[in-house]
Amino acid sequence: MTAYRRHYVPGGTYFFTVALAERSRTLLVDHIDLLRTSFRQVKSAHPFDIIAIVVLPDHLHTVWTLPDGDADFSTRWRQIKSGFSRALPNGERLSASRKSKAERGIWQRRFWEHTVRDEAALTRCVDYIHYNPVKHSHVKAVADWPHSSFHRFVAEGSYPENWAGTLELTAGNWSE
Repeated sequence: MTAYRRHYVPGGTYFFTVALAERSRTLLVDHIDLLRTSFRQVKSAHPFDIIAIVVLPDHLHTVWTLPDGDADFSTRWRQIKSGFSRALPNGERLSASRKSKAERGIWQRRFWEHTVRDEAALTRCVDYIHYNPVKHSHVKAVADWPHSSFHRFVAEGSYPENWAGTLELTAGNWSE
């Protein structure tokens, strides 16, 4: 088994990618309220700030900041994933390995994390998160994806509503 090395920084800010085991499924958006409930329950027991988030049908990206002195994002993810999984009806395909360990087959076992080290990196991560539904061809405009913190950023004045809009060449000039 691969030995994963995590970079734990107490009070740190992290970019995460978490994916379903079966990437063709749409459980995350089909059961968005269950996912939100799982996040709320974990945040209540183990606080953290969600800086940005996007939930796509088969994976999600988010940036969190943990409280001072706390670097335990792994427990938070384990509880979010297990809370969501327990709320879903059984029925997913299970590998022999998952069956032998009495695991659900909802999530990939691992998640990807990256420590956000400065404001420039944070900006890149947040932009990546918000543009992701367009990247994956779920929508043509960032504002059209409902499961994103983009709408909060627009309300706060951090982004214009048409951020990353489609550019068209008109009479030799670029316009939105």
